[in-house]
Amino acid sequence: MYKLATLGFPRIGKTRELKFALEKYWRAEITHSDLLEIAATIRKENWQIQTAAGIDVIPVGDFSLYDHVLDHSAMFGAVPPRFQKLTFDQPEDLYFSMARGYQQEDMKPIPAMEMTKWFNTNYHYIVPEIDAQTAFSLNPQKLINEIEQAQKLNLNARPVILGPVTFLLLAKSPQAGFDPLSRLADLLPIYNELFMKLQEMGVEWVQLDEPYLSADLTESQNAAYQQMFAVLGKKAKRPKVMLTAYFADLNLNQTLIAQSPFEGMHIDLVNTPNATPFINQTKSLETLSLGILNGRNIWREDMEKAYKLVLSISEQSQTKTILLAPSCSMLHLPYDVDRENEIDAEVRAWMAFAQQKLEILSALGDALEKGQTDSAFFRANQAVIASRRASKFVHAADKHPSLGEVEAKTMRRTSAYTDRQKKQAAALNLPLFPTTTIGSFPQTAAVRKARSDARKGTITAGQYEKFLKEEIQRTVDFQEQIGIDVLVHGEFERNDMVQYFGEKLSGFAFSKYGWVQSYGSRYVRPPIIFGDVSRPKAMTVNWTSYAQTLTDKPMKGMLTGPVTIMLWSFIRDDQTLAETCKQIAFAIRDEVVDLEAAGTRVIQIDEPALREGLPIQRKGWDDYLDWSVKCFRIASCGVEDKTQIHTHMCYAEFNDIIEAIIALDADVISVEASRSKMELLDAFKEVAYPNEIGPGVYDIHSPTIPTQAAMVDLLEKALAVIPKERLWVNPDCGLKTRRWEEVEPSLKHMVAAAKSMRDQYGE
Repeated sequence: MYKLATLGFPRIGKTRELKFALEKYWRAEITHSDLLEIAATIRKENWQIQTAAGIDVIPVGDFSLYDHVLDHSAMFGAVPPRFQKLTFDQPEDLYFSMARGYQQEDMKPIPAMEMTKWFNTNYHYIVPEIDAQTAFSLNPQKLINEIEQAQKLNLNARPVILGPVTFLLLAKSPQAGFDPLSRLADLLPIYNELFMKLQEMGVEWVQLDEPYLSADLTESQNAAYQQMFAVLGKKAKRPKVMLTAYFADLNLNQTLIAQSPFEGMHIDLVNTPNATPFINQTKSLETLSLGILNGRNIWREDMEKAYKLVLSISEQSQTKTILLAPSCSMLHLPYDVDRENEIDAEVRAWMAFAQQKLEILSALGDALEKGQTDSAFFRANQAVIASRRASKFVHAADKHPSLGEVEAKTMRRTSAYTDRQKKQAAALNLPLFPTTTIGSFPQTAAVRKARSDARKGTITAGQYEKFLKEEIQRTVDFQEQIGIDVLVHGEFERNDMVQYFGEKLSGFAFSKYGWVQSYGSRYVRPPIIFGDVSRPKAMTVNWTSYAQTLTDKPMKGMLTGPVTIMLWSFIRDDQTLAETCKQIAFAIRDEVVDLEAAGTRVIQIDEPALREGLPIQRKGWDDYLDWSVKCFRIASCGVEDKTQIHTHMCYAEFNDIIEAIIALDADVISVEASRSKMELLDAFKEVAYPNEIGPGVYDIHSPTIPTQAAMVDLLEKALAVIPKERLWVNPDCGLKTRRWEEVEPSLKHMVAAAKSMRDQYGE
């Protein structure tokens, strides 16, 4: 028997209703009940879309007001002590304070919980804080409310619950040396209590997400899963469990998974190319879920190929029921490609957003039930697959050699860092503890309106340029007034750090409504790489050069690096990632060379996605890091010694890639560090990072305004890792999402903190 299921659906609303509701609520423009009503409407519409497509098993609990991992911290009572003293009329206000921080009446901010990447995606989750004193308790009302809403609509709803081992492995502890996984025995009874409540509600199946099951496991982590199986596997007083893992090849841990006592198992076939070993280990399952469609990329699947794969697995498997599903939650996809009328019709036909994935799933299920693929839908699909392979839009003449053939001198600076540092010091004449920002300044309502008006044609190109120059002038003047040392122009001409560049490169397409969630109310529209990439003309030189005319201080050229441009796009799947990244790297190299020729002596090439792209399993690390480092060096090494190359990384664990970061050979790296209170610098300490570092001294993803004293405290911590001669002072990330009312005092405090450090440690 074949049935259709989804593991999760986009939760932002077709027209970003959730974003606008959240931001209005935070500004006190709508009530608490208004917010919950909008959320309930989004959930209902999502369920209706899936039901209309013929989906048999609908997820519930995949919706979140901010982040699903934070939802579980709240559900299990894992509220950090600094928030426990706060009192609110509504539980959601405590929840939002944990995510965003809280500004107390005495103006002393309570810092938000740490945020980092969800495995190898561009989604950010709020890191649970677990220590020996964490008092777990069950607070399931959010999930219960959503289940009750689904039951009233007579849906076959399957609650989505993050598994206990993954929840604890995602967590950090404020206690040095404490392992959150050691609290598993205390957390498992809470899960049993939750399962009992769900059974009492009439829930038949639960989706238990354990993505760490596809990762390399230590002996203690393996034992933790066995402990989870022993405690949660007892069939009395619980629903049936669909154990769910994704993002990597499940054959790695097939022996462990075979010990699962649960009734169902989901396999990500997109990342498990040979399912036979896994299927052989799981023949006793009641239900097998096949992740046959890519839940993270927007290309239409070859349905003939998918049909044959499902038939092959069906013949091997002895399970009673096979579920056809996406590989993972479709949280990472936009809603509906049919709305994208501005994308070339031929290229658009190759794409499938969430709603189209449902249509493909439904047609595939229908064909399997009938035992034949002779349908109009299948024939159209095969025509689209053939069209893409042969299209003139995809393949252009590639002038660049393969990565293996690129000359070594193309990926190497002329001199070593120690020699470059002397030349850069003479050219830039910066003080001790130099200050800078990461690039962007607030994208105000006026900036967004001017950009929209320019696109609509309601203002002329000249009027728009005049507006942008006025914003740049204001921003440069502000930076000079408060004493920042290396300035930026503010990036007001850019809607997004990846989309801006994609729009100026060949081989990219762009959606109008293709929003996906990055974190909280922050959504992005990933560009779509469908063909070979090149740079027709300069992209940033005019704006950077103009800004430099407004000041005698160094003006930093701002670029996004090749790895990040690629990974923060929907990537073509008909060639290797290394080949696509190499094409982008040569395009960025052209821009770097032109910036230097125009007189720019500080150039930042952001690579916040470098750690994000690291494969889940270690067997793929060496290859990925080899080509990603080479691509960065292709982009950055075409300049003279006196030109200072910066890069930026944020919201990632650096320990795993520290050697690769060193190999980038950037003169200065700025990193997010404030939420972790400089703990992320431990990786740089252990290897004695040789170049200059700017650890972020305030959290730009929180609306709170940090004090000068708090920043000095963080810089003192940084000095334990970084010599004063190589320590920069900067925010965690760009400032585009913040308001000027927050940015101005925060940057003034930052400059004052740097001056205080100079007074204390200067010669």
